[in-house]
Amino acid sequence: MYTFKKEERLCSRRHLDLLFKNGSSFLLYPFRISYLFVDEASSVQAQVVINVPKKRYKRAVDRNLLKRRIREAYRLNKKDSFYTQLPTDKGLLLFSIQFVGKEKYEFTFIEKKLLATFKRFKTLVLPNEVHQ
Repeated sequence: MYTFKKEERLCSRRHLDLLFKNGSSFLLYPFRISYLFVDEASSVQAQVVINVPKKRYKRAVDRNLLKRRIREAYRLNKKDSFYTQLPTDKGLLLFSIQFVGKEKYEFTFIEKKLLATFKRFKTLVLPNEVHQ
């Protein structure tokens, strides 16, 4: 249940190009989120890519630390807070989480902000429904 399998990772060059050319995005500090629904059959509801820029974090150790924290927060909260909000009729969701923060944050802060990002995503994707 709380796994992050290969099928859930966005690796396809074609999908990445499509996401960044045609996708919508929003900023909720420290994340910039890009998303796009595509009509493709898949065994998963969403594919995600996590990015930490080399321009801001020169050392690979720092980039990997942030990616691990974001990936873990996503893995623990995707089932309860993210997948339940996704509409089933729109197809596969391509989802990008780009870290734009200026410092290395603790896991609890990243998890809290990622949950807020999921709520904001829900309001953008399902604007006509009543939110709790």
